[in-house]
Amino acid sequence: MAKNASSPGRRFMKLAGMTASIATKTVSNSIRNFNADEDQKNESRSKMFQDIGLQIADTLGEMKGAVMKVGQIASQYKDIFPPEVAKAIAKLQRQAPPMPFADIKKQVEKELGKPLAQIFQHFEEQPFAAASIGQVHKATLPDGKEVVVKVQYPGVDEACESDLKQVRLALRLMGVLKVDKKLQDRLFQEIQDSLHEELNYEIEAQNLDVFRTFHQNLDPQIIIPQVFPDYSSRRVLTLSLEKGESIETASTWDVATRNAMGRRLVRALGQQMFFLKRFHCDPHPGNFAFRPDGSVIIYDFGGVKTLSTDLVERFKSLVRAGRQHDIPVIEQHLMALDALAEQGKFPVELYQKWLEVLLRPLTTQYDFAENSAHHDGVILVKKSLKYWDTFKPSPDTLMVNRTISGHYWNLIHLKVDDNLNDLFEELVPSLS
Repeated sequence: MAKNASSPGRRFMKLAGMTASIATKTVSNSIRNFNADEDQKNESRSKMFQDIGLQIADTLGEMKGAVMKVGQIASQYKDIFPPEVAKAIAKLQRQAPPMPFADIKKQVEKELGKPLAQIFQHFEEQPFAAASIGQVHKATLPDGKEVVVKVQYPGVDEACESDLKQVRLALRLMGVLKVDKKLQDRLFQEIQDSLHEELNYEIEAQNLDVFRTFHQNLDPQIIIPQVFPDYSSRRVLTLSLEKGESIETASTWDVATRNAMGRRLVRALGQQMFFLKRFHCDPHPGNFAFRPDGSVIIYDFGGVKTLSTDLVERFKSLVRAGRQHDIPVIEQHLMALDALAEQGKFPVELYQKWLEVLLRPLTTQYDFAENSAHHDGVILVKKSLKYWDTFKPSPDTLMVNRTISGHYWNLIHLKVDDNLNDLFEELVPSLS
């Protein structure tokens, strides 16, 4: 990447150009469809959202660094975008091209205060993973221990705040944020906090230590890399190399092993949410690896969400009300979570059908490869569309929903076939 391409002025101009173009498209679309009927307006709006979504994805995808990370985080909050936009910017989650090794070497030496050859016995020039704010290299410590070194791209953190403001302005101008101003403020504050934490590898190192200790005491087969603080800093993070197989490989193992790994994933997430009150909130399959003995390795603790005690109790109460099919109590909790606009509007019979679909994978013998709940959910979506404005994206539930649904798909990839009801009861006991 050429240095001038990442300069603040150049980046600002690119983002400002994108914002101006989006504003023009939005106004032109409104004028062009002033006298159109409702169907024509909807079709035109959908086409405009597709174009704008692609434009955002292409612009942010070119601009390695904080702005691409903003786009990735925004794509995680799919609920706040129309589907056309969410689909386009979801591609930002894919890997970025690597940065030249000379820049990486310079960053490591600057952060750790010595020539690279004096710090590591060996350091692979070619990264084995590259993302929006940094890349990962294999290396060997002076004592021969194999490690991985996560290196943040130079200058990423400095651009963060202005990038976020520009992306927010672009989204506001296109009129696609489906939430009011107050809720937008909360959402973008959460995005800003998340970005700030991901850019500080010292925070990730603390997260790794906390989660490693927590899980070691509960289940030694949940494996979390160890931090080497003498080889780490705010922008460099050195971790033990924990080898495992991909989710695709693990899906070919026998059903008993697959079920053990699936249970381990579900239990770990539940224990984090309900007991630790902090959870790993990036369920991308690439953040997990598996071993034939049923062990699960969890990588990348840059994205961690902390839950208040009140919120955890609210979630438990909501789960219990859901299991009892108590619609009035469910709605009370959804209102308190800012997830429901109006009580009594969504039909009771649809609630009942949704509850059956949502609880099926956790309360019955369920073949995740068959994925019946998802297929029935697609049918229910069509029946529920006209009531969709009854529900709102809530900052308190967005990351929880995203993480749970992400792990649901991980269990599908693992082809788990099990009855998880006992695990569900263990994590959120019914009130007797």
